[in-house]
Amino acid sequence: MSWETVTLEWDGDVATLTIDRPDALNALNVETLEAMQEALAEAKREDARALVLTGAGNAFIAGADIKYMQDLSTEEALEWGELGHAVADAIEAFPAPVVAAINGFALGGGCEMAAACDLRVAAESAVIGQPEIDLGIVPGFGGTQRLPEVAGEEAARRIIYLGQRLDAETAAEVGLVGEVVGDDELDARASDLAAELAEKPALALRGAKRAMNQRAEGSKEAGLGYEREVFAGLFGTHDQREGMEAFVEDRDPSFK
Repeated sequence: MSWETVTLEWDGDVATLTIDRPDALNALNVETLEAMQEALAEAKREDARALVLTGAGNAFIAGADIKYMQDLSTEEALEWGELGHAVADAIEAFPAPVVAAINGFALGGGCEMAAACDLRVAAESAVIGQPEIDLGIVPGFGGTQRLPEVAGEEAARRIIYLGQRLDAETAAEVGLVGEVVGDDELDARASDLAAELAEKPALALRGAKRAMNQRAEGSKEAGLGYEREVFAGLFGTHDQREGMEAFVEDRDPSFK
């Protein structure tokens, strides 16, 4: 499959989904969101063991297309929001870990897509935030729910209420990103991190992601119960046996 505004490239078991609208700073429009849905579905079908999400040129995703949004009716805005939610949900529910490689602006919908990822690496020059309040709206692609989970209640409220734009170091201080690297190191670091994840036992890693997502979606008790089920269900698999045998035998494991 091919798209005009999105590319999906492979390096072994690692897929890289790149938003490719550099002239628009990779702003999200209907075409791009629908292409992201299709690319995520393809990466899932092809059993990617890790996925990197990034943007072409000098931006990650600078936000949603405001020119498109400005004249939407309430009904049209609802459909637009549902499309954005569907993409963010697909990122969050992607079976394998998703790494956001944040280069340049990750604002509005871009910040929300990053928050839906499992891990976030930012370039030193990255700028991350939710400026929707200054447009008279609120985050519409899941930011009000995911940002508190990622950065904590106080930081999330400040970012959303004040329309804050954080530099990379400040974003790391509040937990919005996990690490900051030099601009020229971002691609290599994200690739290395994704490759390391891809080498982990796939069933266990997917189980860990499902369990952690369950914790976020429901009660702690439900999450802990699901964790127990996933934990027990992995025993007897090749990767569980190989991993433990390799530990006991002091050798590197050979996972499927």
